[in-house]
Amino acid sequence: MQAAPVRATAIPSVTDALRAVESLLMSSGQRTARRNAWTSVLEDRRRAKDRVEAQLVIEQTLTSRS
Repeated sequence: MQAAPVRATAIPSVTDALRAVESLLMSSGQRTARRNAWTSVLEDRRRAKDRVEAQLVIEQTLTSRS
């Protein structure tokens, strides 16, 4: 009985596959612009979360003093 053949290459992840398709469809500048835009979105979300947390702390402080 023979052993099953071993696969020499790893199966690419979904992210790897999407990046490959992206590189075929977009120029380098477009990829950079899209990634920069996504980074900005993530940073905006982080700042919004920080604002909500700060507002909660302020409200709790004001409530405890009343």
